[in-house]
Amino acid sequence: MSSLLPIFPLELVLLPGVPLPLHIFEPRYKEMIAECLEQKKPFGVVRASSDGVADIGCTAEIMSVTKKYDDGRMDILTRGVERFEVIQVNEDRSFLQAEISVVEDEPGRPATEMVTQAVRLHAEIAKLAGTEPSGPDEHGGNLSFLLAGSLPLDLDFKQSLLSTLSEAKRLEAVVGYLEAVLPGLRRASKARWN
Repeated sequence: MSSLLPIFPLELVLLPGVPLPLHIFEPRYKEMIAECLEQKKPFGVVRASSDGVADIGCTAEIMSVTKKYDDGRMDILTRGVERFEVIQVNEDRSFLQAEISVVEDEPGRPATEMVTQAVRLHAEIAKLAGTEPSGPDEHGGNLSFLLAGSLPLDLDFKQSLLSTLSEAKRLEAVVGYLEAVLPGLRRASKARWN
């Protein structure tokens, strides 16, 4: 892709397939989103931190504008689509743009047992958190992203998932992470009910 992708640096990690509602209020981002809507094109979300912006981000497709305000602010619903690497940042406009290259996974599928275990752990955590687990598509290629994206997990962990080029390795990481946080969640849940 030689054309520049508009970039929205945020203190979050957008994962492919995961919905992201946004409130657009800064003039430069109102301009950027208006352009994306008009041209029906995506924008890139990259994690911003005190160290700058991450090299790997995720394109966001605007699904709908859920609310428009009189002063030009708007609420939009976006969804992560595909991962990209920032090749070069361009600062010619009021908002950042970047030359990017799309990041593809290595071929290969995770073991069925790993998929089953990840889904089971996710369902238990969702239940402990008091939310109804919406069963993600176990056969989709983005299961690791969907599971991680539906939970308030550590941003460093989500960023490392975004950078991992194998669904099997990502699922393994998700299972390890969920197994590590579950005992504390179970204790907290028991304490709440006693």
